[in-house]
Amino acid sequence: MPTVEILPHVNAVLNSTSLVLLVIGFVLIKAGRREAHRKAMIAAICVSAVFLVSYLTYHFTAPIFKFPGTGWAVPAYFTLLVSHVVLATIVTPMVIVTAWRALHGQFELHKRIARYTWPVWIFVTVSGVAVYTILYHVYTAPV
Repeated sequence: MPTVEILPHVNAVLNSTSLVLLVIGFVLIKAGRREAHRKAMIAAICVSAVFLVSYLTYHFTAPIFKFPGTGWAVPAYFTLLVSHVVLATIVTPMVIVTAWRALHGQFELHKRIARYTWPVWIFVTVSGVAVYTILYHVYTAPV
């Protein structure tokens, strides 16, 4: 099976894994389990980094295709896609700054930005899985 056919599914698994790790990290910090939170968030960053490499590899090698939906699905899909892409671009440096602050013991500064980083990161992972589901399970994406 060619890479272009495999990577969207790999990306969806990686994105879903990031989502689960983000939720686990949130629950852990709310429970006061800092070290476990740290491990979950580092894992989320690592999985997200692998996702980003895989995602970029796919988009540099895959043919460009037109969304096959019609009617209301077209503006709904593109609204979701554009918001996903814009926020994914914004959240990447936010994640780096948030993690940097935590890893350097700047916990008050970390908490200040994390309250914005986490929900944006959650939206990006959920919307990424939604885009995948629309393209590969609701509509058949051309290869």
